[in-house]
Amino acid sequence: MISVVIRTKNEEVNLPPCLDALKWCDDVVIVDAGSTDSSREIAEAAGARVFVKDFATEDAQLNWIAKNVDYHHPWVYFCDADEIVTEELKDELLQIAATPDLDLVAYRLRYKNYFMNRWIRHCGIYPVWLLRFFRPEFVSWERTINTTVSVQGKEGRLNSHFLHFSFRKGIASWFEKHNRYSTFEAIESRRSLSTTTVNWKNIFQLRNHAARRTALKELSFRMPFRPLLRFFYMYIIKLGFLDGIPGFHYCLLLSLYEYMIVLKMKELDQQEKGSA
Repeated sequence: MISVVIRTKNEEVNLPPCLDALKWCDDVVIVDAGSTDSSREIAEAAGARVFVKDFATEDAQLNWIAKNVDYHHPWVYFCDADEIVTEELKDELLQIAATPDLDLVAYRLRYKNYFMNRWIRHCGIYPVWLLRFFRPEFVSWERTINTTVSVQGKEGRLNSHFLHFSFRKGIASWFEKHNRYSTFEAIESRRSLSTTTVNWKNIFQLRNHAARRTALKELSFRMPFRPLLRFFYMYIIKLGFLDGIPGFHYCLLLSLYEYMIVLKMKELDQQEKGSA
């Protein structure tokens, strides 16, 4: 068997279907960041173990989850509350845990992102390979937003997907979350511009998706007209128009997110000049 850990904060809408897809797991761990709804009660009623840990930054929370929870099993699958573990993924996880490759200590997998009842295959930047299945003692995270993971050992890849329903709580919730994210992103963008350079070699690392994504992110910090370029890239270059009306709206949301980052970077610049 494996352990599954889920982060929550006011996830009473998302948690029931997520937990329903995990009935096969005998060690579901909830790390709650101070919910004021019924998230904890729902988790406890489903038999999950609940820990309360205030959220500071993304990397700090993920590192706490990896290092401070006493899991019942050596292998841990990390799941967000708005995600669903499919039957195919469950079978693959259990097979690896039962017959592990001793050289591998972590695995990445892809997800299918749903918006307006449709899988956003193209402008949802599919495939993104996320590290979600791991031995906790071999992993650690860095960066406060868009975290990067360090693995002390070899990684593998899973064939199955998980399903991501990031809009189940509505558009308002999406904007609330990305308003927070854009603040951290603006801080990271300014830091990157002053302390790092673009790793051009990694941009062309087609097999190393994590390194390529980080390099492209660094490049995006330096591009003019970021919101417009983001829309053009996702809708035209990444063929977002093939995702229909949902794809068009999704690309607009992504460009608005970039616009929030740009405005907050300008605001931070003005604040810094005003305090100088």
